Amino acid sequence: MTEAEFRALALGLPGVVEHAEQDHPDYRVGGKVFAQLGYPEASWATLWLPADAQEDIVAACPGAFRPSPGDAAGHTQVHLSEAPHPRVREALIAAWRDKAPRRIRDHFRD
Repeated sequence: MTEAEFRALALGLPGVVEHAEQDHPDYRVGGKVFAQLGYPEASWATLWLPADAQEDIVAACPGAFRPSPGDAAGHTQVHLSEAPHPRVREALIAAWRDKAPRRIRDHFRD
């Protein structure tokens, strides 16, 4: 997974906008952040996942995903070069669904 692929996946979800915060692009739906690129380092991304989704994705692919140390429940770091495309897509959709307004979420079919 590259940064460009991550960005394309995030922006391909309905209602998503990219915003720059603290020199790192983040991805928002309905004004709520669900993903950030380039944090904690350039080759990483962070997702705001529901706790149960975080547990599943980390267990399925521990070399690519890990809980963010010291952060709120669900914040999950993604090592992009280690992360398989289908797993990142799955995780991005889970993070997006958790933050998307119902009017947008209800019409999305993955």
